[in-house]
Amino acid sequence: MSNSSNLSLLQKLKNGQNVYGTCMTSTGPMWPKAVKQIGLDFVFLDTEHIPLNRTELARLCQQFRAYHITPIVRIPSPDPYLACQAIDGGAIGIVAPYLESVEQIQALVGATKYRPLKGEKLANYLNGKETLSPEMEAYIKAYNADHISIANIESVPALNQLDELLSVPGLDAVFIGPHDLSVSLGLPEQYDHPDFEAAVRSIIHQTRQKGLAIGVHFSLEPERQIKWIREGANIVVHSFDIALFSQRLRYDLTVIKDAIGDTYNSESDTSLIV
Repeated sequence: MSNSSNLSLLQKLKNGQNVYGTCMTSTGPMWPKAVKQIGLDFVFLDTEHIPLNRTELARLCQQFRAYHITPIVRIPSPDPYLACQAIDGGAIGIVAPYLESVEQIQALVGATKYRPLKGEKLANYLNGKETLSPEMEAYIKAYNADHISIANIESVPALNQLDELLSVPGLDAVFIGPHDLSVSLGLPEQYDHPDFEAAVRSIIHQTRQKGLAIGVHFSLEPERQIKWIREGANIVVHSFDIALFSQRLRYDLTVIKDAIGDTYNSESDTSLIV
């Protein structure tokens, strides 16, 4: 049997293993080595909310892959051509944001699992109107080996038709977007509200019942991650570099100032919006 560390991220997910990562916003060249030393399985590169251009994204993907860390990229919109661009740059996993229809999930699967097929021929195959020859099927499978198709579920409409969305063949995993989900529920950033927790719990349970992997991206205390892992989440997308830096530096400076009697300036203690 292969050593677990030699398995691809997709293989680990299919085996039911927990995988661990964080969101990276910095393009600094020293970060991939630091992340490797921490022992993360993947990094989440978010081009929806972070100003990364195509060249910077490709460089980051190649750097992390050189350290055997899987780059998972969230594209700015549910566009299969943007997904293919990210994969061409080195992405292994693709997250499409704010998915609310079966057609959007099919487009995500088509871009991640059936490249370089596009257009009408791909649509006919995904809709069951055409079949692939054994030769083409083998080629497509090898061409897209280990690619991961991930749907962002972060709205009430998506929650209301979740069974249909999760039933699309080829979908591998779900990321819950807690901020957008809380807003869609009319409970902005109320992450401890019973209705928000019930929605997250429902998404986790339905996703796992379909045999898919799932994660929740939180930048708050680690206990929140533990709570949802115990509910069934197995992709740990914890925090992001800026939040971790600011949280730790704030803590360290507070310890130093308290120890030497400096007055703490509460006006500078502004929290990051996460």
